[in-house]
Amino acid sequence: MGTLMELLEELNAVLARLSEDAERGVPLLVEGRSDIKALRELGINGCFIAVKANRKPLPDLALDICQMASEAIILLDFDSSGREDAMRLACELERLGVKADLGYWRQLRALVGSFTKDIEGLPSFIETLMRKLGLRHG
Repeated sequence: MGTLMELLEELNAVLARLSEDAERGVPLLVEGRSDIKALRELGINGCFIAVKANRKPLPDLALDICQMASEAIILLDFDSSGREDAMRLACELERLGVKADLGYWRQLRALVGSFTKDIEGLPSFIETLMRKLGLRHG
């Protein structure tokens, strides 16, 4: 049970730091509306930008972000398509002088990438972990 508890603690630590950055005003770039809902469910509030729901080409979206922030946190899906889009978006942002933070995405992918393919799956994964550990949510 120790490894599950360590995973939950590490996950909660990453999400706590992410929440602090989001509350500081750093925009969070996610795939879609369900990812925003999932992050809010986890207590993370801030400026969310749904990259796929936006339907803009990545260079245009990067230009919009450039006009509103000097840094952005990229949290796209953990699958190969999400990985590709995350890298392309990071390059576009960096080219425009915006610090593209892939750190949280890399940490979350390393922690949960083999269990869930996206941000949207985080709440149910955490709930499952807590249930397996015999912990109550809330």
